[in-house]
Amino acid sequence: MKGIRVFYRGTEWIGVQDDVGLRLVPTPGSDIIGMIEQQGWEGLDREATSVVALADARLLAPIARPSKILCVAVNYRDHIEETGAATPDHPIIFAKVPSALTGDGDFITAHEIAQGLDYEAELGVVIGRRTSRVSAHDALDYVAGYTAANDVSARNLQVADGQFTRAKSLDTFAPLGPALVSPDEVGDAGTLDITSSVNGELRQKSNTSQLVFGVATLIAFCSEAMTLEPGDLILTGTPGGVGGFSKPPRYLKAGDVVTVTIERIGTLTNPVVGPEASKSE
Repeated sequence: MKGIRVFYRGTEWIGVQDDVGLRLVPTPGSDIIGMIEQQGWEGLDREATSVVALADARLLAPIARPSKILCVAVNYRDHIEETGAATPDHPIIFAKVPSALTGDGDFITAHEIAQGLDYEAELGVVIGRRTSRVSAHDALDYVAGYTAANDVSARNLQVADGQFTRAKSLDTFAPLGPALVSPDEVGDAGTLDITSSVNGELRQKSNTSQLVFGVATLIAFCSEAMTLEPGDLILTGTPGGVGGFSKPPRYLKAGDVVTVTIERIGTLTNPVVGPEASKSE
């Protein structure tokens, strides 16, 4: 099942996307994670009764206000190979601030301070229940669903700061969507094809089997250090093929369109605009 969050007739709604189209929960402003936590995916399906046309609604990031976005560095074997980095013996975690979130179809801003604007296709894992110090054996029981993400990065800031937070957290640097997909529909999250393209040209092509640390291990590792709340997002890392490690580097610019596709989850597409264009939106 695919849970969605949309802007329709001037208001935010949640619902389900299926063969019928969009079915919205008739109470505007409802929380998709809260409903799944309380009633399960079956409850969301049952409550979503108002059918609207996809063309009449604008998809938003499927989660609205996570308390945290946790990201994983150098977690794909093919990305490790292209960077020349050593394979880590434990997950390397950094944070991306929630205000960077944006949805499918929305723009990525090429900010004036951002040079070396890069794309990173990633599998996003959304936590469905509060948990702390969960074991890897039980960790998947706490997953609300999966989504596609683009961990947009400003490489100049990453180098200048010596860490990742500012470089990864500029407004619009966390595209997410198009939907939150239920765990039963995704199945084994460790066997998903993942790609990115720029202007239709394939840039990244891999499979989540290349992950050094899988979803269950990442949830257990993160929850050992901090409580994970419903709606929290874990971005699991990016495969090889990012712009910064191409020869020569191939960075994003205004006018580009970036597409991330993950098997059984969907396709996330975002145009890149300059800072002046973004101010007019």
